Amino acid sequence: MSDSTALHAARPGLIGKLHGPTRALLALILLIAAWQAVITLTGVPRYILPSPLAVARALVEQRALLAHNALVTATEILGGFIGGVLLGLATALSLARFRPLRRTLLPLLLISQAIPLFALAPILMLWLGYGLWPKILMAMLIIYFPVASTGYDGLRQTPQGWLDLATTFGLSRRQTLLRVQLPAALPSLASGLRMAASAAPIGAVIGEWVGASQGLGYLMLNANARLQIDVMFAALVVLVAFALALYFGIDAAIRAAMPWHRDRLEASA
Repeated sequence: MSDSTALHAARPGLIGKLHGPTRALLALILLIAAWQAVITLTGVPRYILPSPLAVARALVEQRALLAHNALVTATEILGGFIGGVLLGLATALSLARFRPLRRTLLPLLLISQAIPLFALAPILMLWLGYGLWPKILMAMLIIYFPVASTGYDGLRQTPQGWLDLATTFGLSRRQTLLRVQLPAALPSLASGLRMAASAAPIGAVIGEWVGASQGLGYLMLNANARLQIDVMFAALVVLVAFALALYFGIDAAIRAAMPWHRDRLEASA
């Protein structure tokens, strides 16, 4: 093997040794460098694209305002995430357990994904007002389908040998579902939870854009209207940081809870 071939083969190993947060930090550094390069090379006005330094200054100077609105958005995201995961998991179990429900609910799930989320936001605001609940429900709606679909797929893909063994031991359908199919579906469900964690902020922010008096989405719109572009970018940075923290937190919890599926979990990450 030549030196160049050996170096090429070693590169994936070196990158693979980096943990998820480390890779994310490296990508962030490259993004900031590219961001500054665009500003330096093009001379774009700061009211269109502020520099990373201006955004960092806004993060420090407006930290109290950002923290207050971030707490509101975090409450909406976490509430929607918990509700969406519980509802999605309950749906997946119900679809696997009850065949008549499967025939009725599966087409409705597919139809629901054809409805733009933006179209539902004004309706939810009309029905529920401009408080936290419409935003939590928006986050639930965007989280629900990935969890329900991946959970149901995992339940359906239980190895036949496991099901035969459950029959041999005389387990009921309910016991087979909870003790055999659900553990077998955990790796697929883990992928759904990761997708849900990355998509959770979308529903909350969309709700805040449609109608709100606080939250990071509201702060971004308000800052944009006042041409405080650095504050708008600072709010976006806080939102991205929270989304990454939620994603890697869920990922770490999944790996800690299912060490026996570590290889499959790493492959699906």
